[in-house]
Amino acid sequence: MDELDSALVRLLQSDARQTNRDLARTLGIAPSTCLERVRALRERGVITGYHAEVSLPALNRGVQALLHVQVRPLSRTVIESFKAYAMTLPEVLSVFVVAGGDDFLVHVAVPGVDGLHAFLMDKFSARREIVGFRSSVIYEHARKQQIDPIDL
Repeated sequence: MDELDSALVRLLQSDARQTNRDLARTLGIAPSTCLERVRALRERGVITGYHAEVSLPALNRGVQALLHVQVRPLSRTVIESFKAYAMTLPEVLSVFVVAGGDDFLVHVAVPGVDGLHAFLMDKFSARREIVGFRSSVIYEHARKQQIDPIDL
């Protein structure tokens, strides 16, 4: 990625609703050049999509938690099966397969602490492959809106 690609990615991360003409004007390039560059960034997999940011509390999901999950037997089949199961649950925002003491980190958002308890009891307790889990309630969640490439 050159400086122009990096600038395009930065601008789109700050506001993906900008028109091609506005992006080109901001960068001082021709709209056709801008369009080709954005198209190339999508084709190379640098830009993977455009998304709307939503408020979890507005969707009645005021409590977030990270669930630390251990599964057994530890095999590709069990890992893929649990990951697929977790992603079907409406409370689940993300699933991370990790190394270390835990096998998964599952990010959930629920209406309240009672909802978190119910989720754990109803959706995790009865699963045979889960040998242990613990939860960490998230007090605050800060996320970078702009991710820049790291030079090697």
